[in-house]
Amino acid sequence: MTNERSSLITIGGEQYEMILTTRATKAISNRYGGLDNLGDKLMKSENMEMALDEIIWLITLLCNQSIEIHNLRNSEKKPLLTEETVELLTSPGELAEYKDAITEAMLKGTKRNVESEHRAGVADTSKNAVTAG
Repeated sequence: MTNERSSLITIGGEQYEMILTTRATKAISNRYGGLDNLGDKLMKSENMEMALDEIIWLITLLCNQSIEIHNLRNSEKKPLLTEETVELLTSPGELAEYKDAITEAMLKGTKRNVESEHRAGVADTSKNAVTAG
């Protein structure tokens, strides 16, 4: 994967890429009713255990996307992460730190390329500036 679409975290001394794919987006939508509801659900979790479960599920989902992409493209398969593995190899403090990486992966995954619109706006602005001058 490229850094344009992913963010990196370390779990149990091993580095993993988190990536928001269409498959992951569908899974999040099924669980939360859409990406927009994800933040609300995480913030409104009734207790610490529930909040941790949701973060662990999300980390596992996003990390497994890059593993599944690797397995699709390569004959040497890597094992998928499980929620149990993530629970055992992380501390609650690390999970809190991973929130930034989750946010980064989500933002990169939903990023839209508006470069052509931006260039058109710049061209129009410079044209107007010349006329006004």
